[in-house]
Amino acid sequence: MRTSLRSNVSRTRRGRKSMSPETTGFVQGVFSEVPATYELVNHVLTLGLDLLWRRRAARIAAMADGGQWADMCTGTGEMAVYLSRLAPEGTKIHAIDFSLPMMAKARRKPQAQHINFVAADIRALPFPDESFNLITMSFATRNISLSEDILIQSFAEFYRVLKPGGRFVNLETSRPPSSPIRKCFDLYVRLFVERIGSRISGSTTAYAYLARTIPRFYAAEELADIMRQAGFEKVAFQRLLFGVAAIHQAIKL
Repeated sequence: MRTSLRSNVSRTRRGRKSMSPETTGFVQGVFSEVPATYELVNHVLTLGLDLLWRRRAARIAAMADGGQWADMCTGTGEMAVYLSRLAPEGTKIHAIDFSLPMMAKARRKPQAQHINFVAADIRALPFPDESFNLITMSFATRNISLSEDILIQSFAEFYRVLKPGGRFVNLETSRPPSSPIRKCFDLYVRLFVERIGSRISGSTTAYAYLARTIPRFYAAEELADIMRQAGFEKVAFQRLLFGVAAIHQAIKL
């Protein structure tokens, strides 16, 4: 793990306070269009690396104490299923999302029969304070990052429902620190993400949205700083594939 040492990140975000013109309703509509092909498109666009990255994030997450675990913005439930395989005996897995079509897809998985699915807005979770030992989220942080304030509010809600000592593990695309790699990554996104995603899924809207949000998202250091602003005291991250994605781990002390 690499701990971010940048203390002045929030002052150098190049005007990203309002990163996205989309609304919660727009994002909810986008994900109602793609459940049938969502996982396939992810695998194709990442050449299967998303599977490896989710499994790595799940192994990191599984270092948490057993008890109550929650996968936020679970989508089709891939991470929730991985967690269920790794969880200590007696651990209860909760999968939370606001997209009913995505959760319907997740519920049909044979491995999901013991997972508790909850339809909820992650900014107002229907759980008491200090409910969970672990919270995970994978490839969904961009979708809740409608503004920096909204992202901080969402992370603060995660902090609220975590027990002291609880972990928050987040997997997401990131901004590579190397300028040449960043330019190549942005070129790949511009040339292929919308074109391939739309062709496979039939949804131009969904993958045009994805192609817009990836290049606008935060660098790993910036996202770590946002987690601290939400209340997390101990934050670390590791970059994946030259920084095109990152796993962050934050602990509530």
